[in-house]
Amino acid sequence: MLAVNQPVLLALATLVGLAGGSFLNVVILRLPRRLHFEWRQQCNELLEQKELALEPPPDLVFTPSHCPQCKKRIRWYENIPVLSWLVLRGRCSGCGKSISFQYPVVELITGVLTVFLIAHYGLTTSGIAAVALTWGLIALSGIDLREQLLPDVIIFPLLWLGLLLNTQAMFTDLSSAVIGAVAGYMSLWIVFQLFRLLTGKEGMGYGDFKLLAMFGAWFGWQMLPLIVVLSSFVGAVVGIMLVVLRGRDRNIPIPFGPYLAAAGWIAMVWGDQLLAGYLGVSGIG
Repeated sequence: MLAVNQPVLLALATLVGLAGGSFLNVVILRLPRRLHFEWRQQCNELLEQKELALEPPPDLVFTPSHCPQCKKRIRWYENIPVLSWLVLRGRCSGCGKSISFQYPVVELITGVLTVFLIAHYGLTTSGIAAVALTWGLIALSGIDLREQLLPDVIIFPLLWLGLLLNTQAMFTDLSSAVIGAVAGYMSLWIVFQLFRLLTGKEGMGYGDFKLLAMFGAWFGWQMLPLIVVLSSFVGAVVGIMLVVLRGRDRNIPIPFGPYLAAAGWIAMVWGDQLLAGYLGVSGIG
């Protein structure tokens, strides 16, 4: 019924996307805290130190949402994606403190991209897979922007999922996917090592290597040059704008993950057309 009734399908995709965006906000805010807590515990065990009396951070699913300022529990009608933020005028109903603009932005982006992908691919396995990847990329981008961290707990399951899907040649053939995963990691790893050898500094994090490997697993090695070029161009433009317009210190690192994520998403949707257009213009194709 959904497949033949496009308005109903897109309306449902909108609701699912907005709800997914609400959950992604929880992931972006809580997952890094839980990871840091677990890492501290592991360090204490390795060093045989007395465990710090720290309260575990909230989990991702069962702990109710609350105001980070006054700890007031957020009621269900105050947690409706986008709408509640607008009704509350971006402020907590308890303490009146401002609610981050991140919440409606992430919800809107997730909702819009979910609807676009379902309209683009239809209610198909590839469409659902594309939505799953997109949600993961939004979470990774949000975490990297806030924490300069790309968690393995998100990247690795998506990498294995890409390889698994491509056993059925969903986005590329399995051979290209395996080579893409290896080439994606090794290409940035080599650049990282050369940059560190020449400058004595680390130009990027290992999470960027894994993220590009994940894209290789999904779309094959053929898409990697396009992803690297797009992400580098956008990252360079944004970096220059931050330095010129906002006076950002050039020595302050800028997370590269969101640019890789955006480039990978573009490659997923329009990669074949972009490559075909480039080959046509260059006269190679």
